Amino acid sequence: MGNKDAKYAIIVAGGSGKRMGGLVPKQYQIIGDLPVLMHTLNRFHAYDEKMEILLVLPEKDFSFWRDLCLAHDFSVPHTLVKGGASRFGSVSNGLEGIASTEGLVAIHDGVRPFVSLEVIHESYVEAAKRGSAVAAVSLKDSIREVFDDGHSSFRNRQQYRLVQTPQTFQLAKIKAAFAVGERDFFTDDATVYENQGWEVHLIPGNLENIKLTTPEDLEYADFLLNKSR
Repeated sequence: MGNKDAKYAIIVAGGSGKRMGGLVPKQYQIIGDLPVLMHTLNRFHAYDEKMEILLVLPEKDFSFWRDLCLAHDFSVPHTLVKGGASRFGSVSNGLEGIASTEGLVAIHDGVRPFVSLEVIHESYVEAAKRGSAVAAVSLKDSIREVFDDGHSSFRNRQQYRLVQTPQTFQLAKIKAAFAVGERDFFTDDATVYENQGWEVHLIPGNLENIKLTTPEDLEYADFLLNKSR
């Protein structure tokens, strides 16, 4: 049911932003001249104006978000979806908000506003071919594994990647994966998909695509915005 060429994006922004500090959760804080979330939605809309964007927020924030959109004259089309008790629940609600079982869906953190258009494009292209496409970047620093007894051991950083979003999937597959229900070992959408026995395909992410978590991240975000102007 649906269009196999359809593209969807689920933007997940259900966090409380406690590590960021302040009264306003991180997804609503201003960088440049817009709240973080609006920058994120703008990226996906800039890639494809026809794609359907679903924004997952805590239900208590719906009216606040609508007021923000009015205040900033924000007109990117999107559908609000009620967040869940966990990230898994929020993504699951987003998937339920898509009536179709065909097409591709990118699942993206709302507080990653600097994903490149090239990464978004590559994620849809590769997911169409392989079933999944998960953005990831190489490590810059040396890493060590720390054990319960306190000792540590060197690990080859070339064999590891830092996982980002978007994590993009064929819609039918990721819906089937989320239908199994939440598990303690699910850390992201890729692990939910992998739990079905399907291979997770990695694509190169972009280093600027950080998750805004601390006040220092907001300062870096302002630097990136000023640099791009």
